[in-house]
Amino acid sequence: MGLDLEHLKQWIGKTESRSEFAAATPLQALAATLDRDDPALQPGDPIPPCWHWLYFLPLHRQSEIAPDGHPRRGGFLPPVALPRRMWAGSQIEFLRPLTIGSAIRRDSRILDVSGKDGRTGALVFVRVSHEVSDERGMVLVDEHHIVYRENPRLLDPAPPVQAAPADAEWVRTIAPDDVLLFRYSALTFNGHRIHYDRRYVTEVEGYPGLVVHGPLLATLLLELLRRNLPDARVLRFVFRAVKPTFDVAPFQVCGRRAEDGKTVRLWAQHTDGALAMDATATLA
Repeated sequence: MGLDLEHLKQWIGKTESRSEFAAATPLQALAATLDRDDPALQPGDPIPPCWHWLYFLPLHRQSEIAPDGHPRRGGFLPPVALPRRMWAGSQIEFLRPLTIGSAIRRDSRILDVSGKDGRTGALVFVRVSHEVSDERGMVLVDEHHIVYRENPRLLDPAPPVQAAPADAEWVRTIAPDDVLLFRYSALTFNGHRIHYDRRYVTEVEGYPGLVVHGPLLATLLLELLRRNLPDARVLRFVFRAVKPTFDVAPFQVCGRRAEDGKTVRLWAQHTDGALAMDATATLA
């Protein structure tokens, strides 16, 4: 593998805690970005599922930012010496609603660090648990799955394409553009240049266009659920990124209720039917 995996495993068990105030302004900004026409938010209102990603943002100093816009390796996360990092998915348990105006705390822990040699080179997987609490105790547990990998090579085989389901009950077409991606980057204080710097993403990273954020895709899937089942309460949400999505073409967010009435399959797909993200929501 060429990586000192045993050294990276020393980060297992490492913890970090952060506290802040669940303000309404970033929520209103995200609602505007998603083109929602919601009433004004008030203290005590529940925060939609996964909008907690607007808090506990990575506040690295400018001198700590690498050329790709990400923070330099090291710190809480292990210093994996691979150039590409991707939030590959999450599994989230919502114990009760997070509310506006709460004093909130996030306790994070590195659960595991592992690696393997994949089809296109070395891969390192990091699992991180984030427990979010308010004055009354635990609110949610969000486990992130992060993947580090090498830059692709010209002769690497193209990854296999997974077809999206063909039996959607709900479908919404999204036309991503650089303004949408920039606004979401700003809201999450994400400096990664693949989301807003077209020259960098095409000439340095070799992508065909700006990359749609994985968390934004996941948020759009839950937004589809909210539009069609506005009174539903999400207890669990699991998503997995399958194929990158770019701003060069529209994509679709889709959903289908299971017969049990408590499970909703959600997915994002490209115009050619390729699966971009796969997700499941469990309802109360």
